[in-house]
Amino acid sequence: MSYSHKPSDIIRPEILALKAYHVPPATGMVKLDAMENPYALPQALQNEISSLAAGAPINRYPDPNAADLKAALREALTIPDQMDVMLGNGSDEIIQIIAMAAARPGAIVLSVEPAFVMFRMIATFANMQYTGVPLTADFALDLDATLDAIARHQPAVIFLAYPNNPTGNLFDEQAILKIIEATPGIVVIDEAYHAFAGASVMDKLTDYPNLLLMRTLSKLGLAGLRLGLLIGRPAWLTEFEKLRLPYNVSVLTQCVTQSVLCHMDVLLDQAEQIKTERARMFARLTTLKTLEVFPSDANFILFRVDNATGIFRKLKQRGILIKNLDRTHALLDNCLRVTIGTAEENTQFVTALETLLSE
Repeated sequence: MSYSHKPSDIIRPEILALKAYHVPPATGMVKLDAMENPYALPQALQNEISSLAAGAPINRYPDPNAADLKAALREALTIPDQMDVMLGNGSDEIIQIIAMAAARPGAIVLSVEPAFVMFRMIATFANMQYTGVPLTADFALDLDATLDAIARHQPAVIFLAYPNNPTGNLFDEQAILKIIEATPGIVVIDEAYHAFAGASVMDKLTDYPNLLLMRTLSKLGLAGLRLGLLIGRPAWLTEFEKLRLPYNVSVLTQCVTQSVLCHMDVLLDQAEQIKTERARMFARLTTLKTLEVFPSDANFILFRVDNATGIFRKLKQRGILIKNLDRTHALLDNCLRVTIGTAEENTQFVTALETLLSE
């Protein structure tokens, strides 16, 4: 018997057909492509973290349940007492756990399009079918189309980002509640950008037994620590915990996050700075008549411009990295997404864009 030892003989065809999630190099760039908080922590807090890191027992495995960190998160995020919390290595791991748990033969994941790309990718990873319901031309939920898709496909899981990524807008809350009521499965609301939106479904968790809520601290300034959390009824989280790999939240992530959560005011003040810069950036971009600028409740702005890919490349040549969404979805043709940076970074970006548009 001969063996070819080829990946195509072993790996699932839908995985072979995928392209890996690409993170472009950004060394030396004005980095406005990944929805990160551009501000460093205050020096006193940095010193506190340095001391914690120096004394952290990194020779030992972390607390597998992260009990102290969960308690700190409950207080900082005002999580209802009757809800459980599960922690993940970023929200991506939580999405993957949910998909793996629900991946019965023929089970379907449903979301909107365009949406966070990992909803679709992770459904594929878990060998689940994926259905995307197009948003309207102004990126609102098409409620009738979504309810029709729910009735036809009976999805096991629905993922909705609130605000949505990459469009930046909040969906109508009443439409979301109708979707929750209509679905036979679970609805997971991803509130990664909650700090910039001032809206949440946290208070709806007790009303809907099939509602789960995801949060992350990445957009608040702790992206490098990779911490996401899922909030929901114990009946769901007890099952999901069976798929969570042990020790998935490191010693350093646990101790540093606990420390920073004691200074939640610092993170929220930075979020307010980002919102102020978002308003300034939006106002300035809307003065450029060749742009179509979309309102945002997140820490980024989506806009449409002729020759978007060309503009993206020219900005990159000038040392400014944003996100090119052109041709990723029909509704995103000629669209670019820029993260809100510091005042200086935002000025550099807009000035460079104005120069390119005048050429």
